[in-house]
Amino acid sequence: MIIDGTPTGALGSRKRGRLRGSHVGFVFQFHRLLPEFSALENVMIPQMLAGLARGEAEARAEQLLGMVGLADRREHRPGALSGGEQQRVAIARAVANAPRVLLADEPTGNLDPETADDVFKHLQKIVRGTGAAALIVTHNERLAMTMDRRLTIRDGKIAELGDIHPR
Repeated sequence: MIIDGTPTGALGSRKRGRLRGSHVGFVFQFHRLLPEFSALENVMIPQMLAGLARGEAEARAEQLLGMVGLADRREHRPGALSGGEQQRVAIARAVANAPRVLLADEPTGNLDPETADDVFKHLQKIVRGTGAAALIVTHNERLAMTMDRRLTIRDGKIAELGDIHPR
């Protein structure tokens, strides 16, 4: 695999990890936030691990939490946030280091339909606002229909290619 012109096959695990951390963001079905840290800190941590100064990381984290509608919940720990709010923090965290690609595995799979719609709207907004490309895996047909492009996989094979929708 080649990421940003760098062949990754010959890289050691540490260098692959750094490359992945700076170029790829991940959103999982279950948010995987660090429970002992606030929403703000959960978004700051990946940036600080990438070498950004604390003040810069905090400013960017506040901006990203604002983009997902959680500026007023910045000091809350995950246990004090709803499932949808936790997932929006996870989305902000995933794009904190301005990845070129965002991979999302069932990002709304454990949410009720109304909350899923809200989280998905925030996901689309932040992806388009940051310019990242997103690959989103979902079983939710309704959400899939809002994508710019769809691939349907059945029995391990591409069964259908969806239209490319203009933004």
